[in-house]
Amino acid sequence: MAGDSVKDLDISRMMAAGVADSVFPGAVLLCAKGNDVLFHEAYGVANLNEQRPMQNNAIFDLASLTKPLATALAVAQLVKEKMLSLDTLLGDVIPAVGQARITIDMLLRHTSGLPAHRQFFISMVKEKHRPRQLLRNLIIKELAGVEPGKKQIYSDLGYMLLSWVIEIISGQRLDQFVREKIYEPLGIRDLFFIDLDCKPIKKDRLVSTQACPWRRKNLTGEVDDDNAWAAGGIEGHAGLFGDALSIHTLCCEILNAIGHGSTLVLDPDVLGSFVCKEQGRDMVAGFDTPSKLNSSAGHFFSPASVGHLGFTGTSFWLDPNSQLIVILLTNRVHPSRANQKIKDFRPQLHDLVSMGFR
Repeated sequence: MAGDSVKDLDISRMMAAGVADSVFPGAVLLCAKGNDVLFHEAYGVANLNEQRPMQNNAIFDLASLTKPLATALAVAQLVKEKMLSLDTLLGDVIPAVGQARITIDMLLRHTSGLPAHRQFFISMVKEKHRPRQLLRNLIIKELAGVEPGKKQIYSDLGYMLLSWVIEIISGQRLDQFVREKIYEPLGIRDLFFIDLDCKPIKKDRLVSTQACPWRRKNLTGEVDDDNAWAAGGIEGHAGLFGDALSIHTLCCEILNAIGHGSTLVLDPDVLGSFVCKEQGRDMVAGFDTPSKLNSSAGHFFSPASVGHLGFTGTSFWLDPNSQLIVILLTNRVHPSRANQKIKDFRPQLHDLVSMGFR
């Protein structure tokens, strides 16, 4: 969905240049003002070996978009239903974690003191029967000596713990809970996790990610993140797959919730507390916000904006002031994670879109 206006042509040229300059093999860009989709186009290829053209409805590995679009919203639903509080101590839900004074809010805001990342998968792939339990045991060991609340350290581990919390409180695995409580009520069909223990899904719409050196294959339809893969494909930090239109539908619900519009599922008061900033910190509960310097959102998204990046080359930003939503889905890690060109591309694209659709 793109017209022939100057702004549309400029955006298309920039996206085509991204393919030509090997920023990514392929991409889908969706720009909207609230519910009104203004631009929705596909570029390049979904798989280099097959030269399969990218489609508007392509399904991407969303990587860390799992955090805001699945895990954080699941926690928000539990808070809405008064099954959980942001002040709840992690140890009150998971006694095995011991006495660390970590709250649910700290996990959401990355202030738990947990490290950013650990290569748990190296141990997990040797465990044939209960790799998820091993993952959780390994995270618990990381809690020794943490200093909650002191610093903001973006942490995958915190969101792995949140998926465990959701499972205990709701009695459902994360993928089941978000599908039943959030996606289905909003009419969203193409946001989902891929359970690696189940029958493989058709790959005609799936976008490929890395040529994995240790799995020894090109990844299509199995999560790129190593720890999520070793856990079976469903985790709180990664594992969500989806297309641009589905993300747009969910972004509209989030936009209405934080802008106190009309919502179908999310509670505006709960989401309002999630996106409330703490002084000196860019990340809010579940989301990122535009940093003052070198923001991936560029220069024009307001401070009230929220969004997130995904390692595979995915992102979304939404601005409650302008109602602008920009969803950029790429396969920049295909075939190699070493490709970092998107870091310069993202803010330039967001500036161009922001100027075109103000």
